[in-house]
Amino acid sequence: PMCVYFYVCLKLAVAFYLNLKCCFLSPLAVSPPTRLRYNVVSPDSVQISWKAPKGQFTGYKLLVTPSSGGKTNQLILQNTATKAIIQGLIPDQNYALQIIAFSEDKESKPAQGQFRIKDIERRKETSKSKVKDPEKTNANKPAPEGSLFTCKTPAIADIVILVDGSWSIGRFNFRLVRLFLENLVSAFNVGSEKTRVGLAQYSGDPRIEWHLNAYDTKDAVLDAVRNLPYKGGNTLTGLALTYILENSFKPEAGARPGVSKIGILITDGKSQDDVIPPAKNLRDAGIELFAIGVKNADINELKEIASEPDSTHVYNVADFNFMHTIVEGLTRTVCSRVEEQEKEIKGTIVASLGAPSDLVTSEVTARGFRVSWTHAPGKVEKYRVVYYPSRGGQPEEVVVDGSLSTAVLKNLMSLTEYQIAVFAIYSNAASEGLRGTETTLALPMASDLQLYDVSQSSMRAKWNGVAGATGYMILYAPLTEGLAADEKEIKIGEASTDLELDGLLPNTEYTVTVYAMFGEEASDPLTGQETTLPLSPPANLKFSDVGHSSATLTWDPASKNVNGYRIMYVKTDGTETNEVEVGRVSTHTLKSLTSLTEYTVAIFSLYDEGQSEPLTGSFTTKRVPAPQHLEIDEASTDSFRISWKPTSSDIAFYRLAWIPLDGGESEEVVINGDTDSHVIEGLLPNTEYEVSLLAVFDDESESEVVAVLGATFARTTAIPTTVTTTSTRTSKPTTAVFRTGIRNLVIDDETTSSLRVIWDISDYNVQQFRVTYLTANGDRAEEAVMVPGRQNTLLLQPLLSDTEYKVTITPIYSDGEGVSVSAPGKTLPLSAPRNLRVSDEWYNRLRISWDAPPSPTMGYRIVYKPINIPGPALETFVGDDINTILILNLFSGTEYSVKVFASYSTGFSDALTGVAKTLYLGVTNLDSYQVRMTSLCAQWQLHRHATAYRVVIESLVDGKKQEVNLGGGTPRHCFFELMPGTEYKISVHTQLQEIEGPAVSIMETTLPFPTQPPTTPSTPPPPPTIPPAKEVCKAAKADLAFLVDGSWSIGDDNFNKIISFLYSTVGALDKIGPDGTQVAIIQFSDDPRTEFKLNAYKTKETLLEAIQQIAYKGGNTKTGKAIKHAREVLFTGEAGMRRGIPKVLVVITDGRSQDDVNKVSKEMQLDGFSFFAIGVADADYSELVNIGSKPSERHVFFVDDFDAFTKIEDELITFVCETASATCPLVVKDGNNFAGFKMMEMFGLVEKEFSAVEGVSMEPGTFNVYPCYRLHKDALVSQPTKYLHPEGLPSDYTITFLFRILPDTPQEPFALWEILNEEYEPLVGVILDNGGKTLTFFNYDYKGDFQTVTFEGPEIRKIFYGSFHKLHVVISKTTAKIIIDCKQVSEKTINAAGNISSDGIEVLGRMVRSRGPRDNSAPLQLQMFDIVCATSWANRDKCCELPGLRDEENCPALPHACSCSEANKGPLGPPGPPGGPGVRGAKGHRGDPGPKGPDGPRGEIGVPGPQGPPGPQGPSGLSIQGLPGPPGEKGEKGDLGFPGLQGVPGASGSPGRDGAQGQRGLPGKDGPTGPQGPPGPTGIPGAPGVPGVTGSQGPQGDVGAPGPPGAKGERGERGDLQSQAMVRAVARQVCEQLIQGKYIDSHMARYNSILNQIPSQSVSTRTIAGPPGEPGRPGAPGPQGEQGSPGMQGFPGSPGQPGRPGERGLPGEKGEKGNPGVGTQGPRGPPGSTGPPGESRTGSPGPPGSPGPRGPAGHMGPPGSQGASGPPGYCDPSSCAGYGMGGGYGEPTDQDIPVVQLPHNSYQIYDPEDLYDGEQQLYVVQGSYPLPSPYSQSSYPSPHLAQPEFTPVREETEAVELRSPGISRFTRKIAKRSVETLVRKRANGKNPSR
Repeated sequence: PMCVYFYVCLKLAVAFYLNLKCCFLSPLAVSPPTRLRYNVVSPDSVQISWKAPKGQFTGYKLLVTPSSGGKTNQLILQNTATKAIIQGLIPDQNYALQIIAFSEDKESKPAQGQFRIKDIERRKETSKSKVKDPEKTNANKPAPEGSLFTCKTPAIADIVILVDGSWSIGRFNFRLVRLFLENLVSAFNVGSEKTRVGLAQYSGDPRIEWHLNAYDTKDAVLDAVRNLPYKGGNTLTGLALTYILENSFKPEAGARPGVSKIGILITDGKSQDDVIPPAKNLRDAGIELFAIGVKNADINELKEIASEPDSTHVYNVADFNFMHTIVEGLTRTVCSRVEEQEKEIKGTIVASLGAPSDLVTSEVTARGFRVSWTHAPGKVEKYRVVYYPSRGGQPEEVVVDGSLSTAVLKNLMSLTEYQIAVFAIYSNAASEGLRGTETTLALPMASDLQLYDVSQSSMRAKWNGVAGATGYMILYAPLTEGLAADEKEIKIGEASTDLELDGLLPNTEYTVTVYAMFGEEASDPLTGQETTLPLSPPANLKFSDVGHSSATLTWDPASKNVNGYRIMYVKTDGTETNEVEVGRVSTHTLKSLTSLTEYTVAIFSLYDEGQSEPLTGSFTTKRVPAPQHLEIDEASTDSFRISWKPTSSDIAFYRLAWIPLDGGESEEVVINGDTDSHVIEGLLPNTEYEVSLLAVFDDESESEVVAVLGATFARTTAIPTTVTTTSTRTSKPTTAVFRTGIRNLVIDDETTSSLRVIWDISDYNVQQFRVTYLTANGDRAEEAVMVPGRQNTLLLQPLLSDTEYKVTITPIYSDGEGVSVSAPGKTLPLSAPRNLRVSDEWYNRLRISWDAPPSPTMGYRIVYKPINIPGPALETFVGDDINTILILNLFSGTEYSVKVFASYSTGFSDALTGVAKTLYLGVTNLDSYQVRMTSLCAQWQLHRHATAYRVVIESLVDGKKQEVNLGGGTPRHCFFELMPGTEYKISVHTQLQEIEGPAVSIMETTLPFPTQPPTTPSTPPPPPTIPPAKEVCKAAKADLAFLVDGSWSIGDDNFNKIISFLYSTVGALDKIGPDGTQVAIIQFSDDPRTEFKLNAYKTKETLLEAIQQIAYKGGNTKTGKAIKHAREVLFTGEAGMRRGIPKVLVVITDGRSQDDVNKVSKEMQLDGFSFFAIGVADADYSELVNIGSKPSERHVFFVDDFDAFTKIEDELITFVCETASATCPLVVKDGNNFAGFKMMEMFGLVEKEFSAVEGVSMEPGTFNVYPCYRLHKDALVSQPTKYLHPEGLPSDYTITFLFRILPDTPQEPFALWEILNEEYEPLVGVILDNGGKTLTFFNYDYKGDFQTVTFEGPEIRKIFYGSFHKLHVVISKTTAKIIIDCKQVSEKTINAAGNISSDGIEVLGRMVRSRGPRDNSAPLQLQMFDIVCATSWANRDKCCELPGLRDEENCPALPHACSCSEANKGPLGPPGPPGGPGVRGAKGHRGDPGPKGPDGPRGEIGVPGPQGPPGPQGPSGLSIQGLPGPPGEKGEKGDLGFPGLQGVPGASGSPGRDGAQGQRGLPGKDGPTGPQGPPGPTGIPGAPGVPGVTGSQGPQGDVGAPGPPGAKGERGERGDLQSQAMVRAVARQVCEQLIQGKYIDSHMARYNSILNQIPSQSVSTRTIAGPPGEPGRPGAPGPQGEQGSPGMQGFPGSPGQPGRPGERGLPGEKGEKGNPGVGTQGPRGPPGSTGPPGESRTGSPGPPGSPGPRGPAGHMGPPGSQGASGPPGYCDPSSCAGYGMGGGYGEPTDQDIPVVQLPHNSYQIYDPEDLYDGEQQLYVVQGSYPLPSPYSQSSYPSPHLAQPEFTPVREETEAVELRSPGISRFTRKIAKRSVETLVRKRANGKNPSR
């Protein structure tokens, strides 16, 4: 069924009219409506109107029925309605209409009719044709939808439209909003004296698009509507309503009193903030509100906003496409309400609605204050006081009776600024608000917090109480990470200021915070920190009775509260850990220990609260004792007895073995441990035996074997003897004697090539020992060494590795040999390194590491060779203490075979081998596209780490190459000017900083020439038409650069439109080239690309042709990088930049920059650059404003799309050409833009350039923060006029000097500044006569006559007294004024000036008597020199640079000044160390809800949209219950320490913590010198020293005798450059006042106030001529300046003061692991803090890691320049921003300063032959800059080719880094700023020499 929508326009009937008519109506019948009429309002809508019937009735029934049949639609209307709009009709359909009037029980006859939309329109057109159209110009233009109605009322109104510009609307729908606004505005009679229309747009933050008084005509408003930019953001309607109340409905914004105020809101969604109070405030102020909702708008919210009744003030449509349907109804209602409001205003407002006045606040406390005001005129019913925090928050209000003029605001937040507005409420309107601000006081806080009586588990806190507090809240929590959430809170009454905090953890730092409570609000916190005492550990650990398996421990008890002790003892190598708990004892014996083992012992005291820190110590068990004094006695023929001395009582048994030395079976017997002898029986007679004995102990450990040699006797034999007499002879048995001089033979300390032999000497009759040794297998001859009889050790070397030797020692007596003792030993093998590891792989390097072999080595040999590509094997050596190496300069993506050999004295071990591979540095998916005859393009997939690409195309026919370097974000490039039909090789090299990877290549062939069919000769095309120059650009002369966005968001089509726009804009210029405008273009995306430089083209034809050849780049949007590129590349002398010519940049972009644009654009604007910013479509308007110069109306342009360029083209060309045509460029000074010349910069008298100007030094000026420049005698500083004033001087200008005359300034006249022509004839200038004390200005007038005006008198004379003075010479067409120290002293009449020649020079200080190029100049000090192209500049100057005239209230803060007061804060210091967790804040009010994120359009999920701007900041909370702040950042990892001893594993305990940086503690004892720290922050610039070589500091001289009286009676300069200079400045100005008789009490008081700030104690740092006085104190060191070029032969400078040591420098880059230092093992480090809670049992510790070597120190940074030394300063106004008056007059003597000849240099960079004929070249001296110092050489040895045979390495080299020729390297030339002197030869045209 047809859906018919009814919209009813309601019109209120006059009540008395209805009452009058009801008298004549029949009470029984209802009259029908009459005069039924139709009017088409849109293609599907018809407006029905009728005349109301007479009499009383309740309402109407409206019935509409399609004639073709269908449902009848009925609507009930009120009795006041006389019109209705029927929507959704079909134009071709006939409809029947009935309107019936009804009462409660009666109905009238219907008023009936039929209509069809087409018929109505046809009748309307017919009637129109019969009437002559009064506006023929619009006859052919169809009337826009909704604009049929026009408000004809003479009543006027102020209408402010508030438009929702949030992201949810979208750009397409916003165009429909513009169309709706255009129709809405068209309905009213708009003009400055008629209805005014203003508009504001809002999202997250509102902004005024134009005020009510911005436009005077309807056409101007409609044009503004059509160009309304789309804002984007969140939906904060409440904030926007408040904004228009405070900004739009104001007299200054165009709001008029006594005029209807209308507000119209258009929104498409629910507000993210509260709208009710702001809407009520608007309505209360007499503003009638209409609310229009579209799509997702909240109808209830619209009703809350709009005025009543809702039926006429609230509109809601389902979509933006239907907005046109409500235009007429809205405009009619607004029109009628304007008319009615005017009647109400005129009828009720007799007196004007005056606002209250004289807002005064008083009785200010932390919680409130009183507001008072003067009554408003008229009958005020009430006053409404609205107040809210300035930082944001909900407005609140207080309403008082109209008879009162004061109110008290209560329950405010402390220390908060409040905005206050007082409105006078009349019977039917409200006045404008009386506004002001006031800040509440801070809540008083507790003070003097003391934490005392600290124990292991408690502490007490006390503080000074606060009057008026209702109580105190104390928060305390441990600072340990992980425990910070364990916070406790105590609340106490106001009477208590002392309490105990218990239940604390021992040895834990706590933060304690005290809040004074005032009801529910808390004061600022008072915080302290204290650490509880640790649990007492035991003390004085001692070890006794240390054996091979046991040791006794003793210690002093810890505390009477100790419950016991836990003893942990662990083998230091970490292989075994044991633990035992004992009671309250102080001694314990450890048993079952391992012999010859170091044990670490830790004893913990056990308490109820936990365990203490350990008391540690270590001991080493002794060797298992072998039996001693093994001897053989009681020998017989078949036995002997073995005896020995036991060494321990815990021996379980002995093993006794014996074997004949001449071979035979070994025998063994086990003997009880308590035995000390044994008889061996059953032996062979006369046989030598080796007997060995070892002891086995109860713990199954075995002693060393002791051995002895013994022998049995031979059997006894009787020999018969034959005698003459018979007798019997017997023979005695013979006994063998054995001498054993050796016991306990031991072989140890085995290496790969040596063994150590040790033995005990048992018989000191031995004269020598013979030590013999041979291999066990006997393959080498036995070798013998003789040792003296008192020596018992011998090192056998060199031996074979991994070989068993038998060593025999034989004692040699005087009469023979004793019994030999033998023992075996074995050398160690040549072990190879183990566990090869590869790490830190990168594109050109990798690291290999290995584990050392068990055998001691002499070092390691590393050999590496590429596997998959050809290349030599390279090798290097490292020391034995290095087990890792970083190998550099490798090929990317290449596998390497790596071998590591251990080096020994006897050779190399087997190789430890492995394979390592570097990362691949190369692009992928390289492909070609757009292949044409003379061009082709290549594209590739980006490498994630690439910083640049080098793309090379090479012809395979003739070998010609093209090469280009691209940014790391560029995935494609096109090559042009190629040969058709030629095969090319395209190679892409990926670059990462200085690393370049291998080429990735493809082949591609360009298309061949097409075969041309025969053609008839054709006429050549006509040459392109060159656009004519515009009149405004005829005088333009500038250096103009266009920065064009070439990012992907532009697209090819739109980029062509940009090119067309550039073509048109540049075509409007007149003369192109060095004598006109020079043009350069940069296209930017990720990286800027210079399309051509300023000096590239010299004709308009070639320039326009080059613009048409620019190719689209593509990429991301980095505008800031492009602007910086323009400054560094385009605006240089090499690129064609000219001095003194306006420098203009035009930036064109379609999106927000992905980098920062503010800083570089502001810097360039300060340097005199003019910026124009053009934004298209999605560009960020606020970013454009930041880029563009001021005012933004002239420099910032915004268009919806690229087709709209034509709308701004003329205006842009006009503004650019006006800027380029200005005689005076726009410069920035002290934050203000003005037209003029910064002459100090043009002469090079600035801090970074003055050192290149001959004869100039920098000294302190009027204040120490202002530098001034001393022009020494005959310095003759000059510059060509064509570089300073190429267009001459304007007709009106002001010359400003701040200077000082010096004692050695000659008495003859000199020109402070003058312009000479090329014949050295003066054209214009200012002359000072030091002898006659006069000032003269001269120039040539417009008739060519030379004119001078001379000024004299007491005010003129004072500039010659020796102080700094500020001089303004104001030149106009009729007068010359002299203003000294901001006071006009004289004025004289002159003729208008003629212009000057730009072919000469401008000179400072030139003597008047000088002639020709060999001039002389006067010495003086110059601090300021400007020429401003206006005559009003002097009137605005306040002379803030002069101490005597400086008014701190009205003058800006001194640059870099520090102050002890909060009012003059210095720059931010460097970041402090990370702080600990924050303290909970006081509980605060609930903040405003944050802004809702933007609603995305419905449909498929798209790419993420741009981030919305941040919402307004909510009020600061004072939440007491806030969470603690985040922990501080973790500190940097420290250097590796020396390997410490094995620590005891920590016991299970509470989690450890990373110690956050605590508050600064008291100074500790002097520690060891630390490493060089980072450079400190730049301090306040100190007084610069005079250029010159600083001499060595001499001894402090005695105070000199008073000098002779000065010529002029002025005091000689003395003291240092700060405080004493201040005294002189003040004294001079006092003296001048005395001389003129104007010294009054007010001056005296001011000078006294300055003098009283001078510190009395100071130290003189300069010894110069002059009367002795109090020495000054040294100034703070200045910041390090840029390295300048060597100065020319300078005047002898005063010595600079030696600089104090710099702050600690930044840590150097971490070096590779280096060699550990040589030395003995240090003492045991303290045990680590307890670890996190472990499991229920202690796990076995892992094996110990190998000790890490210590890294070498980082590269030493370049040395800083030597600054001025001085003791640490204190913050005193006279030392921080001291009143200084420059250096001394006296010349230093030879004893003071060593005179050093300085090299010549100059600042001038022009060719003297352009200016002078002849050979004199006074102004030109060749200059040079020193080359930058090279980087420190690496400590790595150069790798060399591997040797074919592995030979021992003789030279040990500490290798940390390797470099090999395995990769191609490239370098970037970093251009440093330099001053070059160009000498151009006119005659022969040679190239400029540098």
